[in-house]
Amino acid sequence: MVSAPDMILLRAGHVEDLDAVMAIMNRSFDPCFGEAWTRSQCSGILPMPGVTLTIAALDGAPVGFALARTVLDESELLLLAVDPDHHGRGAGKALLEHFTGHSRSLGARHIHLEVRDGNTAIRLYQQAGYELVGRRRDYYKAQDGQRYDALTMSIPSRAD
Repeated sequence: MVSAPDMILLRAGHVEDLDAVMAIMNRSFDPCFGEAWTRSQCSGILPMPGVTLTIAALDGAPVGFALARTVLDESELLLLAVDPDHHGRGAGKALLEHFTGHSRSLGARHIHLEVRDGNTAIRLYQQAGYELVGRRRDYYKAQDGQRYDALTMSIPSRAD
């Protein structure tokens, strides 16, 4: 049997994964911006129709997650986070590709996300084909009072 030590595996997440999700979120989101969700917010949305949690694991240990919601023909990536110790190993890319592909398989025609202007994840989203389609001025307020725009990004619909 051949072993691939740096192979990212994706699996469906469940409420039992919330401890790992919260640990990753707390290490990934700078508290300065208030972007991280609370455990209550995460556990409250998980049972809702169309909500999916995907876990990225490396050697069996969770290193990232994506939380998404699909309603009718619209899919939104609500959260995507990878533990900073595991950046650059493909977990974020794998989670994003899974979100996009899964959304399309469900018939979503509008696939989008929102991200704070200046977030390094923007480069990942652009590389995956997401384009800027909207901007909410001064949406995020940092602890120091500085404001940042929220960017809405969407992947163009494929012709069927």
